[in-house]
Parts: sequence; structure tokens; C-alpha cells
Amino acid sequence: MIMAELAQAVRARIAGGRLFAAALVPVLVASLSLVATPAQAAPPDAAAARYDIGQPVVQDLWVDPLGGDDANGGTTRSQPLRSLDAAWQRVPMDQALGSGAGYRINLLPGDYAENLLPAYMERRYGSAEAPIMIQASDGPRTVRLHGYLNLFDVHYLYLLNLDVVTDPGYGGGGNALHLERGDHVLLRGVHLDGFDGTTRQPQETLKVNQSQYVYVEDSEITGAFWFPLDYMAVQVGHIMGSSIHGGDEDCLLLKGGTVGIRVEANEVWDCGIGLAAGQGSGLEYMVAPWLRYDAYDLVLVNNLVHDTRLAGLAVRGGSNILAAFNTFARVGTSEAGSGLLLIAPGMRGCDGDSAACAVRHDAGGWGPASGGDDEAEYIPNRHVWVINNLFDNPAPIRTRDEHFVIFGPVHVPAGVNVPGPAASDDDLHIAGNVVWNGPADLPLGVEDDDRGCRPSHPTCSERQLRAQNTINGAGAEPVPSAARGGFRVPSGLAPGGAAPLPTLSDDGVPPGARLLVDSPHPMDALGEPRQSALAGALAR
Repeated sequence: MIMAELAQAVRARIAGGRLFAAALVPVLVASLSLVATPAQAAPPDAAAARYDIGQPVVQDLWVDPLGGDDANGGTTRSQPLRSLDAAWQRVPMDQALGSGAGYRINLLPGDYAENLLPAYMERRYGSAEAPIMIQASDGPRTVRLHGYLNLFDVHYLYLLNLDVVTDPGYGGGGNALHLERGDHVLLRGVHLDGFDGTTRQPQETLKVNQSQYVYVEDSEITGAFWFPLDYMAVQVGHIMGSSIHGGDEDCLLLKGGTVGIRVEANEVWDCGIGLAAGQGSGLEYMVAPWLRYDAYDLVLVNNLVHDTRLAGLAVRGGSNILAAFNTFARVGTSEAGSGLLLIAPGMRGCDGDSAACAVRHDAGGWGPASGGDDEAEYIPNRHVWVINNLFDNPAPIRTRDEHFVIFGPVHVPAGVNVPGPAASDDDLHIAGNVVWNGPADLPLGVEDDDRGCRPSHPTCSERQLRAQNTINGAGAEPVPSAARGGFRVPSGLAPGGAAPLPTLSDDGVPPGARLLVDSPHPMDALGEPRQSALAGALAR
């Protein structure tokens, strides 16, 4: 049993090109001083629910894969170019586009073979006043690109209502869309599908590296043999109203010093882990000043995560991570053993570029100063809040051994700049959650001496977990909502209401490297007022 109506609403709004989370009041009250390099333009208003394109003045180019000709002028619908590659070449390379000099590439309906696409899309520098837009001219699901997109060093590039499909046997091991060194990149209404009918072909469907101000809205991202969505060293943005599914590893992974991302009102399913804050990284790929933790300042709110083999939520090497008002249904079901929630150390190594690792190590980064086979799990967690979520595994579905997997302290190798031992549960808060999973006597997962949340822990212990969460609620199983067809928390199941949301901490991080969150979230995942702050993505 899953939240059927919520899932249906996500898919319907993606298919119709409408923003799923348009009515949401955002959780962030932000100080957006996050930049990877100096002198970058200010980001869009953090109080906006979606990225504001504004009303830039742009030059139109038209492309028709059936009736176009690359010898045409391409500036009118009646005289279109034939290939997206020809249109892309009209955009000046290595030139900052000023007011009135932007481009809107309008793709007319049809199928675009790989030979009509650019082999590499690089060094195009739009601006807020003059962006570069590539859009399906006649709306969602009218344009199908039969080839993968590789983007490098692009600024203010907006991809709107495009479908990237995978033909049988195509693209093994790549990425359906790969973005590196992007600045202000928007994916809205995009469908990225790496499944060719029999095989998940790409390693990652959407892979973003060393980029900033990246926004994903109303999109579907699916079909990877590793991760459908994988961010490495990405600073600032959001992932909203999207459907992310179909991977053998984590569905949605934010790692490598990724910072300041809001993940809101998405449907995530059919993977190993659902939402992952941190995992493991090579130090040479990380971006200053975020060289220590694997994930910083992430807000994961109002998401529906269901049908995952491993934990619905994992935090591995994270600092200032807030997961609130999410619903996790049918998660941690692997017969090999898993928990609903995984709190563990992150992994760090140097994948081979010893010079780059040495520079980051000498700047105080956490990890080895040289390459080699030395990757290990020792990146701690600090300031993690798992607040007011609903974990629902309706019988007979259950985790095999325990509710939660919370690691105890681990050994830190010499020479990696990490104080040891590394704790996964430093200032860990798990409160206000409603858990329905397995029998009444299923262990929490913190009872053994080698686990975290020991009895003397000031914020997380077995006693605290039982007192501040409702776990298998004396028979009061979450029930289907007749109004929505999804799960909600029954009235009275969690007396005393939900736990308060935190104000995130700015201790122990570089100056200017914080995106603070100190506002409650008054709307649920369908944009309805959360009149009582009960657990899960749906209000009462």
C-alpha cells in the first residue's frame, strides 16, 4: 500500500508540465552567500517556490527534424533548421551574453536522432537577462532526443519539456544528462529515461558535478544501473515536484560537499536507498570551502519515498541535515537486512590525482593527501534532524532485524585531518516520527554496545527514541485516507503533536558556507495547510 493519490498527482503534474509544488510555502529562510567562485550573480529569490526565469528578451531559433534544413535562416517557424546541433552552434562560444542577446531554441515536435544533437555542449555563457533556453515548442512529450546530452561550463541554460530517451543497446555506462561546471541551470518538465526496454543503460541518469545554482522541477528521472540522480560538489538549488526512480543503488544522492539543496515534494521509489545525504567521495573532486563533510545544509521535506530495498533515508557524512514531514512506505525490505533509516559514516579517499588531493588536504580538507587504495568510512555526521516523518511498512512488510541502523564511533586512519573516533550520531535528533514496522518487540537498533545513541547520549538514546517517537503505536496502524487514497496518521496516535523544527547550527564550518533553516513548513505535499503538525507528507 502506498500513497496512491499523492503518487498519481506527482505523475499527472509532471506529464502536464505543471509545477507539483507551486502552492508550497518554502521551508527555507536563507542567507544565500554560497558561491564556489567569487563574483557570481545572486541566485533567484530563495522565497520563491520555483526558479523565476523572468521575462528576458531573447532571439528565437526554430528546429524541425522532419521539415527543417540547416541551410535555412532558422529564425522563423516556417524556415526552421533541421538539427539542434546547428542551432547550438549559432550561440556564441566563450562570450558573455548581455541584455537582449539571449537565445531561445524552439524544438518542433518529433524524434531527434543522435546525429541531430550536439556531440558536446560547452562554454556558452548566458545571463539572467540573456539566458539560453532549449524548449519543446509545442509542450511536454512532443520532443524526443535519441541521444545523451553532455554539458560543460554553461551558464544560465534552461532545458524545458525535453524528453531524452534510450534506444535499445544505446549509451551503456554513460549519463543521460551530464552537467559539469554549470552555473544557473534549470531542468523543468524534463523526462530523462535510461531504460531501453530491457536494460538500465546509464551509470547515472542525471549526473551533476562541480556546479552551482542547479534547479530540477516537474521532471522524471529514471533508469540507471547505479543512481538515477547523483550530485557531486553542487552548491545551492532545489529538486522539486519530480519523480525519481528506477536504480540499483540510491535514487537521489547528494554527496561530495554538496550544500544548500532543498529536496521537496518529490516521489522517489524503486531503488536501493531512497534519499541519501552523503555517501562517499574522492577528495580531489571536492570544491572549497566544502572539503570536510560529504553533504551540508540539506532540507528534505514533504517527499514520498516508497518501495526501496534498503533504507528510505540515509545520512552518511552529513552536517546540518534536516529531513522533516516525509512519508516512507515499504522501505528497508531487503531480505539481506536493512533499516528504515541509516545513520552512518561517509566514505572518503583519493581516487588518483594526488596533487589535487594534497592541495585540498593542506587546506584542511578531510581525506588522504595522496592517491592509492585507501578509501574508508570515517567522515562523521554532525547536526542531523529526522523530524515528524511517517515510516509505514504495512504488514506483512517489515525490516528484517531492527527499525534503525545507527553506527557507533569508528576508527579514523592517520593523516586524514579528521578527529577520531568519528561519530555518526553527534547532535543527532530523531523525534516526532510515527513508525509502523514489524512486530511490537522489533529492536530499535541502538541496543548493542557497538551502535550509536548509547544511554548517556544527550540527544539520542533508546529511552529518548521511545519517548519522543510513536513506534508501532499500540496497534494504531496508519490508515488509508478516504479523501486521498494515501496514508495519514490517525488522530490521537501521536499525542503531544509533532517535534519543533530546528534552527540549524553554523559552528565548525567555513564562514559564508551556511544556508540556515529556521522556519516551519506550513504546507503539506499537496499544498494544503498543515493545520496540525502531524508526521508525514500529508496534512490531516
